[in-house]
Amino acid sequence: MHSTLRLFTQLLLASALTVLSLTALAHGVDDNTRAFLQMNSGVQFAPFLYIGAKHMITGYDHILFLVGVVFFLYRSRDVLLYVSLFTLGHSVTLMSGVLANIQLNAYLIDAIIGLSVFYKGFDNLGGFKRLLGFQPDTRLMVLMFGLFHGFGLATKLQEFHIPEDGLLENLIAFNLGVELGQFAALALVVLLLSAWRQSPSFGRFAVVTNSALMASGVMLAGFQLTGYFTQ
Repeated sequence: MHSTLRLFTQLLLASALTVLSLTALAHGVDDNTRAFLQMNSGVQFAPFLYIGAKHMITGYDHILFLVGVVFFLYRSRDVLLYVSLFTLGHSVTLMSGVLANIQLNAYLIDAIIGLSVFYKGFDNLGGFKRLLGFQPDTRLMVLMFGLFHGFGLATKLQEFHIPEDGLLENLIAFNLGVELGQFAALALVVLLLSAWRQSPSFGRFAVVTNSALMASGVMLAGFQLTGYFTQ
């Protein structure tokens, strides 16, 4: 159990270090992927599927939010419900944002995504009830933040001005890849959490873990807002 806690802590620490090292940059794209997105033409289903999966797995802000969402979910049907709401939200805005060419500022969207990470840690610690005396509908909040996460993906794709030829098919492939990447990351998170919950350390470190989520969310939002005001 201690090895599970250690691994889970290392994953959170790695995410926090990634936030610090990337400063105001989110959803970084390597040179090969950048070149492909800018030069592709026609339907490229498999490459877009791969890029979507890779983007989600390396999307530390998405993963941190999902960690917060499932942290205190013990039943499989609850995990399925909340993840489905998140998936619905980001799928709708990912597709519509690109197809309808909805122009939003990437820094502000990513700042909101950072706040979503802070929100979930704060919510998990009962912050709303303690400080504000009310509890927002968690299902509605997960759906709403899912919409912003989808816009975050859409704004990144819009930077590359993907050709219209095969755009719909490529977007569907990218979105399917995102879901596959999300499933892989979530499966690991749920597996680690399920093992950790068998240890007394889970109760002791739950506050620390969710506080780390809050801190990561503040850093994410802060770096993005810094980028917004300095660019």
